[in-house]
Parts: sequence; C-alpha cells; structure tokens
Amino acid sequence: MLVYRITKAKYAHVLVASGFRNRWNEDSQYVIYTSDSRAPACLENLVHRSNSGNDQLFRTMIIFVPDELPILTIHENDLPEAWRKGYCEKCLQIGKNWYAENKYPILKVPTSIISNEWNYILNTRHQDFSNIQLIGTENFLFDTRL
Repeated sequence: MLVYRITKAKYAHVLVASGFRNRWNEDSQYVIYTSDSRAPACLENLVHRSNSGNDQLFRTMIIFVPDELPILTIHENDLPEAWRKGYCEKCLQIGKNWYAENKYPILKVPTSIISNEWNYILNTRHQDFSNIQLIGTENFLFDTRL
C-alpha cells in the first residue's frame, strides 16, 4: 500500500516524527500522519497550516507500507458524534492506547475533513517501522485558490 504526506521540502527526505501532540497522539508519542491519497494529504496540510506558508517549497512524500503489516482500524461509528469539530478526547485516548500497546505499527482512522477517506498514522517506535519505506518524493504546489 502507498500512503502520502505533504510537508515542507526540507523535511521530505526522511521518515521522522516530531513527537508533538495532535488529534490521535500525545506529546512524546512519535508518529507520522499520512493519508490514503494526495487529496486528503493536501487538505490535512491546509487545515493545520491555516494558509500560512503555502508559498514555500513543499513535497509529497510517497511511503510504502507492506501489506502484511497489521493495522488497527477505527471507524467513524466508533467515535462520538462531534469528533470532527476539533479536540476529541476519545480520539486522543484511542491513539494513546494504540501507541502504548505497541501491537500495531499502523493506526487507520477516518479523516475529519472528507467522509470515506482515511489517514494512516505510523508508529515510528514500533519494531516493524523499519519495514515502512520512503520510496520517493514529488514537487507539490498548493493551488492559490486554496
């Protein structure tokens, strides 16, 4: 399976996690957020960037995830009704538990931006993370209308 991440060009050549808190992880939980296609990856980037810095050089990271790696999948019906509206304690708790249990290298979660699209969160501290490979990067330019 291929997953995608759009990031500033200076960060696009290595699979590394910041350890900063986000919807599905606490501070000091080293995960990489990716998407199942370039479109949700773009929108996730825009939502978190709030249109600041979109004129900078960006790249799309193309990441290979072997099909045999186990994935924990969370469906929308597993989440509270208002989970899309910002902070979600249930999302954070699911992600914290997934990371702490260290059973699955990948957490598949619905994207809060587009129904029926998925984000794949990669646990960089999982023993199978070394099987996940950055296979290439592409130039990425945000449309000025976004």
